[in-house]
Amino acid sequence: MNFVFVSPQFPKTYWNFCDRLKRNGVNVLGIGDTPYDEIPNELKACLTEYYRVDNMGNYDSMVRAMGYFTMRYGKIDWLESNNEYWLEQDAALRTDFNINTGAKNDFIDRIKFKSKMKESYIAARVPVARHHMVSDLAGAKAFVKEVGYPVIVKPDNGCGAEATYKLKNDAELEAFYADLPAVQYIMEEFIDGTIVSFDGVADSNCVPLFYTSNVFPIPMIDIVNSMEDLSYWTQKNVPETLRDMGFRTIKAFGAKSRFFHCEFFRLNTGKKGLGEKGDYVALEVNMRPAGGYTPDLINYANSVDCYQIWADMVCYDEVRHQNLEGPHYFCVYAGRRDCHTYKHSHEEIMEKYGSAMKMCDRIPDVLSLDLGNQMYVINVDTEEERDEFIHFVQEKA
Repeated sequence: MNFVFVSPQFPKTYWNFCDRLKRNGVNVLGIGDTPYDEIPNELKACLTEYYRVDNMGNYDSMVRAMGYFTMRYGKIDWLESNNEYWLEQDAALRTDFNINTGAKNDFIDRIKFKSKMKESYIAARVPVARHHMVSDLAGAKAFVKEVGYPVIVKPDNGCGAEATYKLKNDAELEAFYADLPAVQYIMEEFIDGTIVSFDGVADSNCVPLFYTSNVFPIPMIDIVNSMEDLSYWTQKNVPETLRDMGFRTIKAFGAKSRFFHCEFFRLNTGKKGLGEKGDYVALEVNMRPAGGYTPDLINYANSVDCYQIWADMVCYDEVRHQNLEGPHYFCVYAGRRDCHTYKHSHEEIMEKYGSAMKMCDRIPDVLSLDLGNQMYVINVDTEEERDEFIHFVQEKA
């Protein structure tokens, strides 16, 4: 099997995907923009060949790279980046090179456009927030009259919380329309809820081979726009209601042979037309692993190797090299920003939690807006230990 992995050097833990493929006997070929001498030795060891392009966003350069690999190694069987930023380009390359093992151009709209996602969520019998496609101020005011303030506005095609705003009154609404972005925006009613995800790897029949869940207690819009500290965790167990809703969602989206990261609101208060407190409401889907180092949190929480689970899906359409019945924990991420002053020093954190620390590292600048500048990750058994760790790491001076 010839597998082209796009951007295998970023994020830095993604070399693990290539390594597990190689362990399964796959011929792994990499395309990236980092000079070969600068990619990790672990990645070099699991790639048959690495093709460097000056600009991965230049489609002609990517086509030339794919053409070279095809000429040298024969037909390409798989192509994947597992990276939100490259999903559309991945699909285009699969379409142009007749690679039938992943999403092609005809699949992308339903997973890239938030307005289109709602159709599949509805098909999965998952409640969705009311929305309005941003056009003119009069239309927006009519929508606000229906749903009330605040409303959320965000790019229809985009990921993360960048360029997302909460508008709380007419003045803020009018200011937004006075400098309207060039890209298409979507406006949604505000949902008072905690973001909870359903994550895993689906087989070729859109059935999860493995699944887990993450909780994000502070909305990413506040993390990004107010420079809050990010904390989140992989859950110890997946609630049955979320599991059932997640399975229906994966099937409705037609998410086959790939990682998935489906986001829901768990309502903090009941809302007419959506549900009672504790019910789940659709947010959005991302057909790739959760961002940053979440795959590693998933591993620690579930005592698994999700990189291997994914590689087994690629090669066998089933899990062959993993025991999914190991002990489960809360795996907790607590980030800090260089712009804040904290009560407890790095040394104090390591003295208290060092023996339990799973990850402790600086965050690359390109990820720091979301994740912070410094991260700490541990496993704990109880909610009390989880909350205590987050408080200790992030308490301000």
